[in-house]
Amino acid sequence: MLPEELAKTIDHTLLRADGTSADVERLCAEAAEHHFAAVCVFPHFVPLAAGLLRGVDVKVCSVVSFPFGADLPRVKAVAAVEALSNGSDEVDVVINIPAFLSGEFGLVRDELAGVVRAVRVRGVNSGRGQVIVKAIIETCYLSDKMKRLACLICADAGVDFVKTSTGLGPHGATVADVELLRDCLDEHIGVKASGGIRTERDVELMVNAGAVRVGTSAGVAIMQSCLA
Repeated sequence: MLPEELAKTIDHTLLRADGTSADVERLCAEAAEHHFAAVCVFPHFVPLAAGLLRGVDVKVCSVVSFPFGADLPRVKAVAAVEALSNGSDEVDVVINIPAFLSGEFGLVRDELAGVVRAVRVRGVNSGRGQVIVKAIIETCYLSDKMKRLACLICADAGVDFVKTSTGLGPHGATVADVELLRDCLDEHIGVKASGGIRTERDVELMVNAGAVRVGTSAGVAIMQSCLA
C-alpha cells in the first residue's frame, strides 16, 4: 500500500482519560503532517481540533455516548448535533450495548436512527451536506449471530459505517470480525476497524479483510514504518 493510501485509512485517535489539550494539539499536528483521514477526539476537544485543522485535509471526528452507549436516545442525538455545531465532520456513536445484550433491538435501532436523522438535518441546514455517522457495535461482547444482527440494525438505521470496537473492551478488532461485518453489509456501508491496531501489518490485514478506515493511536509509528 502506498504511503498516501495508507494515511487516508487512518483515524488518528486520542480517547484516553488522561489526554490533555496539549496532546490534542500534538495529535492534530501529526495528522496534518501525515494527511490522515481524520482525528478522533472527545467532544470537549472538538472546537480545539476544528480550529487547528481548518483548511487542512483532515476531518474532525467526535465520539458520542462513549464507551458504553448507554445514554438516553435524546441525549445521544443532542450530543451528536452539538459535536457538529462545534466543528466535527464525523461522529462515531456507540450503540446501546447493554440494551442490545438485553434484547431491546427496537430501542437500539430507533435511537441510532434518531442520531442519524438529527445529524443529517443539521448537516443540510448548516450547508455542510452529509455528515458521516459511524456506529460502534463493540464486537468483543457479541456472538457472531449478534454481530450479524447488529449490522442489520445499523444498516436499517442509515449509518455510513459500522465500527468494530471502542478500543476499551476486552479486545479490539480482529480480521474475522472485519470479514464478518463486510460480508453482512451492503457495499455502500463502510467498515472501520479499531482497537489493538498498532503496526503497518495490522492495518494491511484489516484493509485486506474489508475495512476502509482504521482507528489507532499509533498512526505516526505506522507511517514511519511504511516510509522506512
